[in-house]
Amino acid sequence: MTTTLRPSAPLQQSTNGGRSRPYEVRVNSRRVGALLITADTPFGPTVGEIRDLAIDEPDRRRGRATVAALAAEEVLRGWGCRRVRVSVPAGSAGGLRMAEALGYTEYSRNLAKELPAEPPALSEGVLGRPMTQAEYEVWDAAARAEYAEVWIGRGMSPEAAHAKSAADHDSNLPRGLATPGVTLAVLEAAGAPVGTLWVAPLGEGAYVFDVDVAAEYRGRGYGRDLMRLAERTALADGHRTLALQVFADNTPALRLYDSLGYRPTRINYAKALF
Repeated sequence: MTTTLRPSAPLQQSTNGGRSRPYEVRVNSRRVGALLITADTPFGPTVGEIRDLAIDEPDRRRGRATVAALAAEEVLRGWGCRRVRVSVPAGSAGGLRMAEALGYTEYSRNLAKELPAEPPALSEGVLGRPMTQAEYEVWDAAARAEYAEVWIGRGMSPEAAHAKSAADHDSNLPRGLATPGVTLAVLEAAGAPVGTLWVAPLGEGAYVFDVDVAAEYRGRGYGRDLMRLAERTALADGHRTLALQVFADNTPALRLYDSLGYRPTRINYAKALF
């Protein structure tokens, strides 16, 4: 029996060179699953993604998904992609094994936590307060620059990274401090500002878009207090879950989030195609 991909809709193309197309996974003429192949990521059309790969229950554990993923990589090579990314649910043991067996390397993970009924207390002498307009203007300029540098470090061109940073910040903070539902806060310790926090609704809960301890105050436990402040903020806004994303090479952050009870929801992988 031969496992192949068959297009299930026309190829979609964007003006910047991006492409996407859904496929059925077939064994001979029988449909056994589906996936979406796209090359319209923040990195441009040279980085592709395999999304929503699912095999119907009767055909699982027979190597169908592995063959389908390899066939999807060939499609992306034909589109000129040099890298491919996949995001696997953390609870999918088979999906995680397959990604590693096919040579994918983890680059980030999405985490989430069910929040307690009572808000966590901050350390003695530490408090959170709203960011002032003057602080926001300084924070906004620095946050945009730092966010662009993160993407540059991940392989994006400087021009594209700064454009993405501007677009993402403009989209998520269209009215700055006055953006509805957004909390921008400053953490103080003994009266001195030691960190900043950006929390906003996303999906069915709250999401930490940015958390940062000032360089001169790192290593003193203020990151933990910032996350406690994030949880207090989410609870005050009526949310029961708090989520975030962290890069796999940020070991201190991973240890902190694990100790606070955050658990992976998705593992994000990538690999070179050439």
